[in-house]
Amino acid sequence: MSLPRTCIIGAGSSGIATAKVLHQRGLPFDCYEKSDRVGGNWVHRNKNGMSACYRGLYINTSRGRMAYSDFPMPAEYPDFPHHSQIAAYFERYVDHFGFRRAIRFETGVERAVRRADGRFDVTLSSGETKTYDALAVANGHHWDPRWPEPAFPGHFDGVQMHAHEYDEPDAWKDANVLVLGMGNSAMDIAVEASYVAKKTFLASRRGAWIVPKHMFGRPLDTIITDPRVPFRIRRRIGETLLALTAGSPTNYGLPMPDHRFGSAHPTISGRILDRLSHGAIEYRPNIERLEGKQVRFVDGRVEDVDVIVYCTGYKVTFPFFDPSFVSAPDNDLPLFRRVFHPAYPNLFFVGLLQPLGAIMPLAEAQSEWIAEYLQGEYALPSRREMEGDVARERDTMFDRYVASPRHTMQVDFDDYLMDLDAERARGRRRARDVRFAKVR
Repeated sequence: MSLPRTCIIGAGSSGIATAKVLHQRGLPFDCYEKSDRVGGNWVHRNKNGMSACYRGLYINTSRGRMAYSDFPMPAEYPDFPHHSQIAAYFERYVDHFGFRRAIRFETGVERAVRRADGRFDVTLSSGETKTYDALAVANGHHWDPRWPEPAFPGHFDGVQMHAHEYDEPDAWKDANVLVLGMGNSAMDIAVEASYVAKKTFLASRRGAWIVPKHMFGRPLDTIITDPRVPFRIRRRIGETLLALTAGSPTNYGLPMPDHRFGSAHPTISGRILDRLSHGAIEYRPNIERLEGKQVRFVDGRVEDVDVIVYCTGYKVTFPFFDPSFVSAPDNDLPLFRRVFHPAYPNLFFVGLLQPLGAIMPLAEAQSEWIAEYLQGEYALPSRREMEGDVARERDTMFDRYVASPRHTMQVDFDDYLMDLDAERARGRRRARDVRFAKVR
């Protein structure tokens, strides 16, 4: 019996994890990548124009927690490596496991259509159309900028840009720069701007919990990680540790978050609090309106501003799908354990989740799961059972997290891996039962 052939869209950190697993298991596949190299979002000035990587970017998850399980990052890497080191790591990963020839570079997927027989017709940027038994989507979710919706009233005579366009602050010498947002990119950009600009303002709609990269000399993401400890206890420990180290955001002129720690994606920065405490960055509340070369904030203050950087996140989009087939309005796409589409069992999504931790090991585990399914070692539950599981997962997530397009696919790193292991074990039992029934 011939094995199913899979099309993998994208050779970023998630796509290469899938390609490596299928390659090792002898499952046939083709991987298509718009760029001329692997690494996706971690490639500075990526040829495909989709990378949000800027010159001064460092990872905010530690190297040990970001690495694939069977390919550690070099011991000489720092705890939080530079993007160039991460990109080099991905290149070595592909060559170490020997599947580079299976990646077709500078070739995009223009259209993917599910046929009546369930297979996919995939049209490439070269004009070719190929047919596949399964489709693994690994096109990333940090490349299609989300701008403020609705746009702020008024007009602005200075420079407006999205964080996706940002690379370095050198052009901002003697300028007044306003960074809008409270996520990791906003903090990084505000810090970099503060060393060059005349004035740097940081504004946001709501507050956020800001945590340092290290606690007690250890990377933050190596502390309180055991998923067997109930979340309420882990949250309480996290709140205590944060109070003992960084303290309240109000100590730095920031607003108090309107949610408990762990109910929104935290902001990880080892530098922002230092710059705020020295007055190099000034906080302002949300923008009320734009007034030429000035910005009016909701508290009535008005500031002269030359540059506005919108760190307002990204849209989850699949340009190769007809929106009536699969889309993610407001970044919301219900999936069984963030991988399988309940209606289309041969359509997989890899890395389409927002963990409290790194995506790479999760994408690797997802890929192993997909491979087990393709080989017949794992059997899915019924569509009704999958939809029920999805509904329960979403109820739990929405009950915990702040309502926002940023919090539609949240998972806890270690909890997700533990739950996925349990589901894979259940699916292997289902597969054995099916084989036993057929033999009997």
